[in-house]
Amino acid sequence: MIKAIFFDIDGTLVSFKTHKIPESTIQALHTLKAKGIKLFIATGRPPYDLKFLIDEFGDLFTGYITFNGQYCYDSTGKILHEEYLNREDLIQFTNYIKDKDIACGFMEIDYFYFNLYNDRLAKLKETLGDTAPDRAFDDVSRVSNHKTYQLNIFLNEDEEQEVLPYLPNCKAVRWCPYFTDIIPKDGGKGTGLKKVLAYYGIDINEAMAFGDGGNDVEMLEAVKYGIAMGNANDNLKQIADFITLDVDNDGVAYALKQYNVL
Repeated sequence: MIKAIFFDIDGTLVSFKTHKIPESTIQALHTLKAKGIKLFIATGRPPYDLKFLIDEFGDLFTGYITFNGQYCYDSTGKILHEEYLNREDLIQFTNYIKDKDIACGFMEIDYFYFNLYNDRLAKLKETLGDTAPDRAFDDVSRVSNHKTYQLNIFLNEDEEQEVLPYLPNCKAVRWCPYFTDIIPKDGGKGTGLKKVLAYYGIDINEAMAFGDGGNDVEMLEAVKYGIAMGNANDNLKQIADFITLDVDNDGVAYALKQYNVL
């Protein structure tokens, strides 16, 4: 019996084409809630990027895994798990990018800023549409005295390998071709998911997860039923228990029906 379901946002709940949640998905979420199944968001976004979901669904979700697993909390705001990036790593990294045209987003608990603006950052804004809030630009020296939970470094996969040595206590997880997320080596959506399940006393065999990107791999591996969207990348499809239809073709509802959850 499935007692908990975890959903990625971008490319899973929200379409990259319409920047909206399909009506079939909205109806499915309400049906699941009515059946007593606990629903969770599992995203690389920070908590303050979830306003559009709260406005749409209110308290529909039991809890939230944000920053790719680094900050987990329930619908009342109670913190269930927290981990942030190594400060020595961050200082070393910011010294490295100081004179380079590398755009990077720095995520604090209630503040998200960039060091500079370039074409790759503009591409992300175009991809996320209205769900992408405006960003601030600030002095990266903040890393020395503020908790930073995650970085978004705007590099391709080859370029990413040149940067990682400056972040030895971190790892990269990618869901988008424009940038990679940098999180602690022992972090990730899978880690956050396990912390949340333990808090609610739910076994991994009673959990399902939906995702579409490379940062969802550990999450799908951590549960009994790992569902990759039809529009997911190949790495995720290879480890998924089931590959459903695209987000724009009612993929979430389709998979839930295949597993007789709806």
